Amino acid sequence: MAEARLYTEYKDDIISKLDEQFEYDNIMAVPKLKKIVINCGVGEAVENEKRLDTVVENVAKIAGQHPVTTKAKKSISNFKTRKGMPIGCKVTLRKRQMYEFLDRLINLALPRTRDFRGVPDRSFDGRGNYTLGIKEHTIFPEINTDEVDEIHGLDITFVTSAETDEEAYALLKEFGMPFQKRN
Repeated sequence: MAEARLYTEYKDDIISKLDEQFEYDNIMAVPKLKKIVINCGVGEAVENEKRLDTVVENVAKIAGQHPVTTKAKKSISNFKTRKGMPIGCKVTLRKRQMYEFLDRLINLALPRTRDFRGVPDRSFDGRGNYTLGIKEHTIFPEINTDEVDEIHGLDITFVTSAETDEEAYALLKEFGMPFQKRN
């Protein structure tokens, strides 16, 4: 099986560009993408359990991998949740699936977003990880918009081995992440 296009690009071009930019002592110090976590919280799952099933199905189509349901950690009476109640789902992508998902996200899904001007560059956590919130799951080509009852959002977290946000920004920028123009 051939390796993912972005992984080949990473090995051939991106490593040398980042090494040149940040002048690492060792080639193994160059940051890399470790995993991508797609997370979707479903608040309506409290009243309607079928809603969670459709969200799980959608996330499975988007990720190409079956998600695991997440459960409430504690009971909150205002939200009518009980400890252990299913309230969302998440999926962790690694290796080939991760690179193929990133390729589809950058080249197909994000450009389909309405009034798209780039993704914000302020969503780094200080440790080299980046989280992107998507308001509509329908931007992914795997979702048939004719069959959609309700639109839901999802969070995509890019976990990198970068030690600073600047290194993670440069890594994602080299992969082709369309960040907004800095002022």
